[in-house]
Amino acid sequence: MTREEPEHVLRASAAIAKETSLVVVGSQAILLLLEAPPEALLVSREVDLYPALHPERADLIDGAIGMHSSFHETFGYFADGVGPETAVMPADWMTRSSLHYIGDVTALCPDLHDLALFKCVARREKDADFIRELLHRELISVSTLRKRAAMLDDAKYPHAHLIAWIDRRAIEAKATP
Repeated sequence: MTREEPEHVLRASAAIAKETSLVVVGSQAILLLLEAPPEALLVSREVDLYPALHPERADLIDGAIGMHSSFHETFGYFADGVGPETAVMPADWMTRSSLHYIGDVTALCPDLHDLALFKCVARREKDADFIRELLHRELISVSTLRKRAAMLDDAKYPHAHLIAWIDRRAIEAKATP
């Protein structure tokens, strides 16, 4: 993905949801967070987002410009309308988030460690690839990721398992602890 593509998705999503503030929680938030993100982190063709004030309107976005829509077929990328519950992050993640302005649209993005933690909780192979690349390039630190993992509800997201998963990705990435 290029930076222009998620910007296009954000503008289209804002028009569909009739809301100019959107929360971007997927991997392609990296295009807003980093000036020159590594190409290996830009493989996804979707932008996971939801309207900040009316998250329920994410379904409208998903229906209009989601996967297999004419938007997707035309441009080769799409929006994935999600909800606030989709991205598992520490309760205080918004205090570390950043705002990005695309014309009249405001995109709220979690900080890179909170975004990475969401990927650690999901534990899919594509998430492992994403985490390994972030760690290998020293864009995130293992110690901060562990601290953020410890902030989650242990009953829902057992810390020992989550930290073990993080540590395995760090070893694979040859990252410094």
